[in-house]
Amino acid sequence: MAKPHLDGLSHWRVPEGGTLHLNDYATDARPGSTGDRTRDEARLAELSARLGELQARLYASKERALLLVLQGMDAAGKDGVVRRVFSSVSPLGVRAHAFGVPVGSETQHDFLWRIHSQAPARGEITVFNRSHYEDVIATRVRKLVPLAQVRRRHVHLRAFEELLADEGTAIIKCFLHISREEQGERLRERLREPTKRWKLQASDLSDRALWKDYRAAYEETLPATSSDTAPWYVVPADSRFSRDLMVSELLVAHLEAMDLHYPPSALPASTHIPD
Repeated sequence: MAKPHLDGLSHWRVPEGGTLHLNDYATDARPGSTGDRTRDEARLAELSARLGELQARLYASKERALLLVLQGMDAAGKDGVVRRVFSSVSPLGVRAHAFGVPVGSETQHDFLWRIHSQAPARGEITVFNRSHYEDVIATRVRKLVPLAQVRRRHVHLRAFEELLADEGTAIIKCFLHISREEQGERLRERLREPTKRWKLQASDLSDRALWKDYRAAYEETLPATSSDTAPWYVVPADSRFSRDLMVSELLVAHLEAMDLHYPPSALPASTHIPD
């Protein structure tokens, strides 16, 4: 597959290996924005329509697949991305899955056992809204797994994603980068709004108290698991609109790089349709 054209977003791609400082990436930046809201809204509408067209080709051809991984602190907007970015695509061939705490038989297998079965089939786009990375982030912060084992899992994650890529799955991994101040406002918004209050859990508050630990975990994990076949992108997420615009740009660029085509019909265009 050709490389996607992401010249305007190259700064936000996490380099493979090395050191990452999230403070170097502004949470209120607006990658891809023209500075004119009307023009940006027109661009997002254009991307939405293009995403719908490309998804239809992907589904029809059944040759490739796409996996979008969404990670971030609580209230960074994972659910919002799923709702808004995919609003114009057909429900056929698009699926979202959230991985919670392992339960039952999941606890008796390796940490990727439950993940592989949820990977996209050819023709599908699958969104992991909380993903296999919970097993190197949350487990590390909560000290459920020794640090040495977490680092071994980084190697397994890269190998797993390489396997998916070798079999035809394009992988885009987005860290939704929100500021502590914006997260606090969104959590308070959830508390105030009855239709959103159900989303606020006690664990959200305890995780907020561990903000620095989560940041440190992401700063090690993202460069350790970013690669040519499965790159991480830091997506500024203080602005919901700009967040959705950047994720849409990434999706369209990666799908266009697949050079997707509708399969040929078994019937010629001249086929007579009976009255």
